[in-house]
Amino acid sequence: MNSFYPNDGHPLHPSPQSYTGRRARIAALCILVILNGILLAAAGWKTGSNLPDLRKAGLDGGTAERLAGKVVLLDFWASWCSPCKASFPALDSLQKKFSDKEFVILAINEDENPATMQAFLKEHPVNFTTVHDPGHKLVELAAVDSMPTSFLIDTNGKIRFVHKGFHGEKTTALYEREIEMLLQEIRQP
Repeated sequence: MNSFYPNDGHPLHPSPQSYTGRRARIAALCILVILNGILLAAAGWKTGSNLPDLRKAGLDGGTAERLAGKVVLLDFWASWCSPCKASFPALDSLQKKFSDKEFVILAINEDENPATMQAFLKEHPVNFTTVHDPGHKLVELAAVDSMPTSFLIDTNGKIRFVHKGFHGEKTTALYEREIEMLLQEIRQP
């Protein structure tokens, strides 16, 4: 026989047909893994969907109850993220500007260690609530793939706007317009 693996029935000498079948199974498995990844990424929070119950994610700080009936800017951030660091003064300014309205910022930290978050906040104090996402449960549920990522949520708990990244005054002005629009909806019957 000229074949590299003779088809002699020996278990260590598989036939060429068994390689073809194995390749097809491996290719099918690879396609399923890729599709699963795409579906999981697409399963995140989207504009128009309702914000899930944050208590199920086990967030430190127990803030979910304080968000009910308010316009919420939910911001995912990490201390190692330069745009996140740049966004904090702008977010703090927004919190101060709208403090007398039904508006709140909840910043969700994705650092591995809560002590890293605390050290960052000591160096960069803010007037909005910041909590740690233990085990990254919420960031996975939201399918956050870049830092910072922010979700603006209306008083009914519906995600109205999604922002990826922070681009200085451009992002700040956009936040202001969207927050004002959502607050205006509260005043209209």
